[in-house]
Amino acid sequence: MKFTKKLLSALILASSIPSFTNAAEVQLDNIEAVVNKEIILSSDMQNLKKELVQRYQESGQTLPDKENIDKQILDKLITDSLQLQVAEQIGLRISDARLDQTLVEMAKKQNTTLDKMRADIEASGGNYKQFVEGVRNELTINEVRQIQVRRRITITDQEVEQVIDRINQTDQANVEFNFAHILLKTSESTSTAQKAALDKEAASLVEKIKSGEDIKQLALTYSEGPKALEGGDWGWRNMEEMPSLFAAEISETDQKGDIIGPFHSDLGVHIIQILDKKGGENVMTEEVNARHILVKPSIILSDEQAQQLLQKIRQQILDGSKSFEELAREYSQDPGSAVKGGNLGWADPNIYVPEFRDLAQSQEVGVISQPFHTDHGWHILQIMDKRQSDTTEAATKQKAYTLIFRQRFPAEAYAWLNELRQEAYIKINNPDYIIEER
Repeated sequence: MKFTKKLLSALILASSIPSFTNAAEVQLDNIEAVVNKEIILSSDMQNLKKELVQRYQESGQTLPDKENIDKQILDKLITDSLQLQVAEQIGLRISDARLDQTLVEMAKKQNTTLDKMRADIEASGGNYKQFVEGVRNELTINEVRQIQVRRRITITDQEVEQVIDRINQTDQANVEFNFAHILLKTSESTSTAQKAALDKEAASLVEKIKSGEDIKQLALTYSEGPKALEGGDWGWRNMEEMPSLFAAEISETDQKGDIIGPFHSDLGVHIIQILDKKGGENVMTEEVNARHILVKPSIILSDEQAQQLLQKIRQQILDGSKSFEELAREYSQDPGSAVKGGNLGWADPNIYVPEFRDLAQSQEVGVISQPFHTDHGWHILQIMDKRQSDTTEAATKQKAYTLIFRQRFPAEAYAWLNELRQEAYIKINNPDYIIEER
């Protein structure tokens, strides 16, 4: 709310209260602080204090003393106001769809429905509209802080690679394999013909294992290795605990059921099967090959008209009068995909905005969706194919980047907020609430 509007409201409130000589003293909604063009009222502080008291009571914690908590409340309101002003300057606004999704998720966490959550808030004397606007503000503050602080943090490829190395070393130390082993022995006196026969026997054993025969039973019959009587079972071993001969053959990417070999050593011909694995599992992601047509509402095209246009486009595709590619090139306002007939290529659905992501994950291959809305506008979507992809490397890289970012974020966020304060006009009216410069 603009400063002039809030100030005018306060003046109107003051002038509308009748003055009687013997009347009880009326407490006005005082202006506690001015933050650039915004003001913070006593009622703002009281509303936030009420929420905090309720949270402390629910958690069984003891509230700080009045002087400290009032100062902390005003400090938060000033900081929030500064961040919301930045969001307004850059045109950031949380969409109604994202807000609704957040409210539904909040209700789920409380094991209730959105309607019940609203009824509970109003039954306790709260204002649901104010509650919703508060949630929108918190989402906005988190978003603008992420945007502004991310610009201040530079992460080099070398830093990421160093963290990846540490992650891989840790993961490798934690990975354990349970495996069984068959050894067909050779010696210096084994002839070339005998070695060839052993190779043939090893290949036959591999085929038996592939067809479902138990490697442990085969080891009892054929193996001459040190664990033959235990069915060739070496139990659980990490890379450092297993013989170097096996560690050289077993890979971090090997999974339960994988067969390794036959391979040779000075001892003979070896076959290994991974019976089980724990730790360091590969990250598998379902990727989608999608295409879409995007129509954005504008001054000359209303939200409803954009939806209706996409409905007509969809029907043309279903009728066969025009192809998806033709209509995407003609109508889609996504410049990157329109020239490709709407094709977005293979991608992890998680890169898309929530509404697009959810539909991409749930929609069957070949189906053309009904028009749906996101922050970008109205879309129709077709999933052309889906596949499982090993994204372990990409996931590890993202994990490394996130670790570095999270380590640096608090200090940079603190510095950014301090700069906002130093550049802002802040006037605190109550001397008891004066906040020391940081």
